[in-house]
Order: sequence, then structure tokens, then C-alpha cells
Amino acid sequence: MKKKLSIVLVLSLIVSLFVGCTSKEGNQQATEKTEAVKVMALKGPTAMGMVKMISDEKDKKEKNYEFTISSSVDEITPKIVNKEVDIAAVPANLASVLYNNTKGEVVTLAINTLGVLYIVQNGDTIHSVDDLRGKTIYASGKGATPEYALNYILKGNGIDPNKDVNIEYKSEHTECLAALLNDKNGIALLPQPFVTTALTKDKNLRVALNLTKEWDALNKNKKDGSTLITGVVVARKDFVDKHQEQVKSFLEQYKKSIDFTNDNIDEAAKLIGEEGIVPEAIAKKAIPECNITFIAGNEMKEKLSGYLKVLYDANAKSVGGKMPGEDFYYIQEN
Repeated sequence: MKKKLSIVLVLSLIVSLFVGCTSKEGNQQATEKTEAVKVMALKGPTAMGMVKMISDEKDKKEKNYEFTISSSVDEITPKIVNKEVDIAAVPANLASVLYNNTKGEVVTLAINTLGVLYIVQNGDTIHSVDDLRGKTIYASGKGATPEYALNYILKGNGIDPNKDVNIEYKSEHTECLAALLNDKNGIALLPQPFVTTALTKDKNLRVALNLTKEWDALNKNKKDGSTLITGVVVARKDFVDKHQEQVKSFLEQYKKSIDFTNDNIDEAAKLIGEEGIVPEAIAKKAIPECNITFIAGNEMKEKLSGYLKVLYDANAKSVGGKMPGEDFYYIQEN
């Protein structure tokens, strides 16, 4: 009888321990599910594409995401490195720099913005890249995508950026825009939605060149899949490894949000204005020109690796000193 009782007690203890562990694990999983994913985006096209997600979260009692919209990439970078943010929209080359600087602890989930750079002129004399020869160009983004893209296109058309043109770099897009507006013969390299802002301020301004088209013209006979890319969405590798389902859900919702922005311009512009990303009137005109997109998987890898190779060949530092490895590209398993 005592043996039977001992066996029963032992079995009961084992069951209680198992149930206790299961409950504990279940509670941990429940905690993970309810913890909001910290997401950051930059004011401009990246946040414009995310606006439906941002708006939808406001109506939820239990938040799935905690969004922060920043005006400077310098605010985002340290938060990724210090693990204060899980997912972030950043310039394409910065994603590679972060990957190299963190020794592979950053992965790219998707391309969210293709080319948004344009040459805007105060006048009507620039109709080809060759027309820029001998001219002064106001530009911002030195050491980033705008500089490398402009130099690549100039060199591809036989123009030496250091000798044949005078590129006057400004610290911010707003400063560049101000210089253009104050120069009756001004030429500036500007991204959307600053281009739209410029055109609304002065009727004499016009879009002279679309750098995306000029990039594609140089690459039409190449097979590297290269195209001009402005922004991508990245995540910390340890977050991706631990939260596969949350990453999958985020990407699904992000794609829907981007589709909403592109397909419902009036509604999206209203939300963009309400969130303080850019004024509603500017957003309404700029969205069709912003190349907001969602490209993931192998297509993302092909286009992004081709783009980064162009930057690497121009200046290895622009991508963090070396091309990123295969684990830089997040390919979701079916």
C-alpha cells in the first residue's frame, strides 16, 4: 500500500512540475505576444507607406506596434545598435553599414522605396545629364545615397563630379531647397516629397531629370538587377530569430499599408498630414512620384545586392567597407 502511495505521489509531483513548466512557458509566450514591436521610420516616403499601420494602431487597446517617426536617420542608428528598436526603415546603404558594423546583427526584410531623387531647375535649360556639365548643383546627402547616386550617373555619362560640375553640398534637404529658391538659375538634387514642396513654392521651377530613369538607362544592358533604391526596412537579427511569426505578420501588414498608400491617395494623404509626416496637400501630389513599394524575398536580394555593388565599386565605405553576406537578406521560409 505504501509503495502504491509513493508511486502516486511521485507521479503527481512529476505531473505538477510538467504542468507548472508548461504554464510558465505559456505565460512567457503570452507576454511575448502582447509586447509591442518597436518600429521607427523617417519622415518622408518610408513613413508615408507605413501610415495605415500607424493609424490603425491608435484604435487598439492592446498595441501590436509602438511607432516612432524620426526626422533624422542619426536618431535611428544608435537605437538599432543599442537594441532599443526592433524594426526600422533606413536608407539602403545604411542597412549594409549597420550589418557590417554590428558583425551581421542586422537583416534586411524588404525594399520599401525605390528612387526618389530628381534634378530640379529654376529655368528650362537642363534636358539631359550632359546639360549639367559646368553647372553648380545644390545637393544634400553627402556620404549617403544622394551623393553616390548623383556621382554614378554623372560618371556614367562621362562627367567628372570633381572637375566638370560644382556640387555644393548642404547639411539638410530644407537648406538645399532654400538655396534653389533663392537662385534664379538654380539647379538642385532633391528627393520627394521636397520636390513637390519646391514646385508649389515657385512656378518657375521644373523637374529636369529623374535619376531613377537615368540610372536604369545606364543599366539597361546589364544583368545585375541593379536599380536605384532609396530605402529598406531592417530588423535586428536576434529579434527576427526569436519572433518569426511577428516578423511575418509585420511584413504582411506593411505590404497592405503600402498598397493602401498607393491605391488610396486622398485617404492616405489625409492620414499622412494628421501624423505630421508631411502636409496633406504635399502628400497628395507627392505620393505618385515617391516610388513607395514593397519588394521582399529573392527579388529584394537581387535588386539590393546589385545596387549595393554599384555603391561599393564607387566607395567601399558607403556600404560599410565590404559587401554584406548572404545572411543580410531575409528570405522568408514558406
